Amino acid sequence: MGVSSDNFHGLVLAISSSIFIGSSFIVKKKGLKKAGATGTRAGMGGHSYLYEPWWWAGMISMIVGEAANFAAYAFAPAILVTPLGALSIIFSAVLAHFILKEKLHIFGVLGCVLCVVGSTSIVLHAPQERAMESVKEVWHLATEPGFLVYTGLVLIAVAVLIFRYVPRYGQTHMVVYVGICSLMGSLTVMGVKAVGIALKLTFSGLNQFIYFQTWLFTIIVVFCCLLQVNYLNKALDTFNTAVISPVYYVMFTTFTILASMIMFKEWDSQEASQIVTELCGFVTILSGTFLLHRTKDMGGRPSPSGEAPVFTNTNSSSGESPAFTNTNSHVGMNSEQQHIS
Repeated sequence: MGVSSDNFHGLVLAISSSIFIGSSFIVKKKGLKKAGATGTRAGMGGHSYLYEPWWWAGMISMIVGEAANFAAYAFAPAILVTPLGALSIIFSAVLAHFILKEKLHIFGVLGCVLCVVGSTSIVLHAPQERAMESVKEVWHLATEPGFLVYTGLVLIAVAVLIFRYVPRYGQTHMVVYVGICSLMGSLTVMGVKAVGIALKLTFSGLNQFIYFQTWLFTIIVVFCCLLQVNYLNKALDTFNTAVISPVYYVMFTTFTILASMIMFKEWDSQEASQIVTELCGFVTILSGTFLLHRTKDMGGRPSPSGEAPVFTNTNSSSGESPAFTNTNSHVGMNSEQQHIS
């Protein structure tokens, strides 16, 4: 199956987005580490990183990447654009290896290769973008019972995580912070796609900003993005970057594809063989991210228990984040492994 013109534009934009976003994780982490050395760490509720140029450089890189990603959703379906986020994992893992000294084992390299193979499979079999003539059509899809139920479940889950689990387990269980980002991220993508379609139609001569739906989608995107940035900062400051990137990708992509299937019904026009191939590509990407996750510290010195530490606690006196240090007890480490495995 060939790649259409719109899908090709979406592909180029998505790849560019991955480069900028993958780099932003590393640059922001450097800023957070420097800020943590002189002030209250972000993971402990501090905001001293706002005065750190490195953090702002990372934010600018992420904004550029998100802008490219934003544009990609206006041209291509979410089933194509979202899985390509795996490429940002590759850039992030490689840069973390050289810059942050978070070692990437040979099996991590294999994980990167699997991500590329899976992404290629999805690109070649992605569905065509559904034609939209007005943002009102997107609003109609967003207000159907199926997507309203999904949105309600997401908001309830996020509220429970924020008010119940963040105070108790935010500093020890990475899935709490990443779960909030991923769940809200699926709603963000749907909003971004709606605004992207509105902009695309507006630039073609059909002004969509005369409709309140366009502005409502814009407000939703801004709110969701701010919430994601806040908890992503906490996750980056508390845990190892090489772990956050793949786990965040897996959860975010899974929820986003689910939301897209419910809202846009992108698989309705595809044959079973195409859907199966896309699923196989997605599973291949998940396998790659799993390898990156499980083997990230295999090249370093072993932990006292003989197991590779799952995450790094950065709360040290110097503010540094040693790549292979886990200051939690063995019980806490095993608990974390069970929660993210």
